Amino acid sequence: MLSIAQSPSAQNWFGSAFEQLHPQLQALHRDGGTLHGKVEVGFGSGIGRVVGKMLARRLGVPPPRPGNTLEVTIYNDAQGLHWNRQFNNGVEFRSLFTPVGVFPSGHWLERSGFMTLALQVKIINGGWHWQPTRSFVFGVPLPRWTVPRTVAYKEIVQGRYHFSVEIALPLLGKVLSYQGNLELRASSAHSVVSLV
Repeated sequence: MLSIAQSPSAQNWFGSAFEQLHPQLQALHRDGGTLHGKVEVGFGSGIGRVVGKMLARRLGVPPPRPGNTLEVTIYNDAQGLHWNRQFNNGVEFRSLFTPVGVFPSGHWLERSGFMTLALQVKIINGGWHWQPTRSFVFGVPLPRWTVPRTVAYKEIVQGRYHFSVEIALPLLGKVLSYQGNLELRASSAHSVVSLV
């Protein structure tokens, strides 16, 4: 059985490798905060576009248009690492990330609704890069060939939180992408439970 890290904080999961992350990413995942900014949304083509639109509706991602915004509140508590996303001040989409094992061999489980993804992490140039390895629906593992090919990362570029997510499915290719440069709200330090 895989063991959950002693505390669900990112700092404990990464251990000494936490220092390899950019200092702004360290602070965000240690202390919590709210990021806000404009985002660009894109869909695939053909059937991939249809599937992308369906997935976007489920995730609360708006259609591509100028002026789309995203607000993300990030914090730790006894359950794990919370990422609560809200596009254009709409419906909030919540994800709970629970650490399993420790870096670099461990992973995180992202739970959102009936879906769960197992995600490994690589640190590249101070950025946090997700690598999906398994997917589950209602706790039932799906065949590995169905795991979305996802390129998802967060890094610091010129003092801003740059993120990019691109989701591709077998046989369909790219279905959905969104990216942007977010800024930390001045008074966004979230009250967090001390876990370190």
